[in-house]
Formats: sequence, structure tokens, C-alpha cells
Amino acid sequence: MFCLLQMQQTPNKKWQNQTITSEFILMGFGDLQSLQVPLFLFFLVIYLVTMAGNLLIFVLVVVDNHLHTPMYFFLGNLSFLETCYSANILPKMLSDLLTEERSISVKACFVQFHIISCLVGTECYLLAMMSYDRYLAICKPLHYWTLMNARLSFQLAALSWISGILFSTSLIVKLSQMSFCGPNKIDHFFCDIVPDISDISCSDTHFVELQSFIYASVFTFPPFALTLSSYVFIIVTIIRIPSTSGRQKAFSTCSSHLIVVALYYGTLMVIYLLPHSRYWRHLRKEFSLPHTVLTPLLNPLIYSLRNKEVKEAMNRIFGKLSYFRKSAFKR
Repeated sequence: MFCLLQMQQTPNKKWQNQTITSEFILMGFGDLQSLQVPLFLFFLVIYLVTMAGNLLIFVLVVVDNHLHTPMYFFLGNLSFLETCYSANILPKMLSDLLTEERSISVKACFVQFHIISCLVGTECYLLAMMSYDRYLAICKPLHYWTLMNARLSFQLAALSWISGILFSTSLIVKLSQMSFCGPNKIDHFFCDIVPDISDISCSDTHFVELQSFIYASVFTFPPFALTLSSYVFIIVTIIRIPSTSGRQKAFSTCSSHLIVVALYYGTLMVIYLLPHSRYWRHLRKEFSLPHTVLTPLLNPLIYSLRNKEVKEAMNRIFGKLSYFRKSAFKR
């Protein structure tokens, strides 16, 4: 639905007689027409594997009593978060790859952006809490259960979720009060409207741009610094391990964690903290793929599925299921 925007309603003369936008067009990968089907199949496989891996970890952490520890409590939270993250982005993205209809209403766009920003903010601090948990377990093993008990792990996880939700809600409330009457095309595969806000909004965008910059700064630099410092202490402790095989195994685990964390925080900083020049806007989709598609896929593999405890939990669960099936068949 469109209505004329009167000159006195906007502080900027260039929007005189423009119409209010009721929907956005997500350009996605529309410029790669010949690759629509291959991209659809590629991202479909990623989506199915991501959902299966994260849901499996979440169910195992909830069901198996042996995994009711702070480390796996954080991993369960991360798996649940990644499940919601993928379910919020990839279905729409897959639909857009198969159809020419890439429109999304302004309200639906706000909902998607709100969920994404909540989950991104939460994950930034959740990854930091997980690195702090590993720091205590490796560097202070004798005091671990005193320092990181069930109550503290719950409080840290709750703090991550609440902070992500509150900051994102404050931003989306301000966005919902703005008028959008500029070009309604967003060159992205999901509703990331803040980098384009000055182009698509006919309201004053300075406060929103400042708020989003502060939001991005608060949710990237402090948790990344905490994560990095935790792994520095962990690596120093690992170097002192006398066993060569133990040292190599620990380094392998830490390096894989650091690669994923650096990829996640690094792409967020590039997208939301660097000046919104045409060059960076052009690469925004490519830089968004690691933290929206790749990280949710890798997290179960990096943090959970290689763990001995998780493998044992899977064997116990599947063993029970097999036993129940055999018992039912005999009856």
C-alpha cells in the first residue's frame, strides 16, 4: 500500500512527493541467473546439514545426563541459537533462488532483521562465555567447579540472551518509527537494512546509524577481546604440557576454535564497523556468508561432534532407540 509523502513530513527536500515503501526487494543472488539452481542445491545441502547437526547437539545436551555440565550447557545454547539463525535466513533465501518473487513486506523485513540482530548479539557474547569456560577448565582445573558452577553458567548464558534481545529491540523500535520512501531494493539475501538506511529512508537516519555503530562495537570488540585473551592464556598453558601428542591435540582444537571465532567476529566488524562505501556494500553479501551460513554449519563440527563425550552420548541414545525398536518388533 502506498501513500503520498507530504513535503512538510520530511526534513529532506529530496524526498518531496515520494511514496512510502510498503515492501522491499531482496536482490540476493539475482545477478547470477545461470547459477540459481546450483546455488539452491548448494545452500539446501548446507541448510539440511546445519539443522540436523545443531538439532542433534541440542537434543543430546537436553536428554543425556552425562552432558549436563557448563561446557555442554553453553554448546546446547549455541546449537539452539544456530538452529534459529539458519531457520530465519535460509528458507527465504532458498525460496528467492527458485522464484522471481523476491519481495518482502516492511513488517516482515523488520521481524527478520530483529531476530537476526538478537541472535548475532547473543552469539557474540555466548562465544566469549564459552572461551572463558575453556580458560577456567584448562588453566585453572583445580578451581573449575568452584568458579564455573551451574548457577554461574546459567547466569552468563542468560546475560548473553538478554543483552542481545534488549539492544536489538531498542534498535528495531527506532527503525519502526522511520518512513521508507527511497529505492526499495536491498542488495542482500536477507533484510540487513541498516547499511542502506540513508538511501532507503526519508527520515533522519543519523541517530539510527550512530545507534547501530555503538551496538556493533559493543557486541564485537569486548567479546572478541575476551575470547582472544582467553585463548592466549590457554595456548600458554598448552605449551607447558609435557606430552607431545597431548600438546598437538590441544593445539588442533584451539586453532579450529580460533579460526571460526576470528571468521565470525572479523566479518561482522568489516560489515558493520567500516565506513559504508560503495566498495564494501558491493562485497557485503560475500562477507555475510561466513557468519550467516558457514559458522552455523561449522560450529557443531568444531565444538561438539568431534568430542569423545558427545560421541559416547550419541552411542547411548542410538543404542536405546535400537533396543526399543527390537523390543517393539518382538512384541
